Amino acid sequence: MMARALALAARGLYTTTPNPRVGCVIAQGERILGEGWHERAGLAHAEANALVRAGAAARGSRRRRRPA
Repeated sequence: MMARALALAARGLYTTTPNPRVGCVIAQGERILGEGWHERAGLAHAEANALVRAGAAARGSRRRRRPA
């Protein structure tokens, strides 16, 4: 999933400055529910785009934290 998020982030090359390039994958297990990237400075960020694309499939989900 991280490799896919990095590939999505690369789509923002040359369009997101001064913001960083960011990709986001929303998954449930191995199933991708939604994905997005920060397409252009001033527009919605990767996470918002991924949530829109995931739609109802993301409803009621929560952020999974990595163990310390």
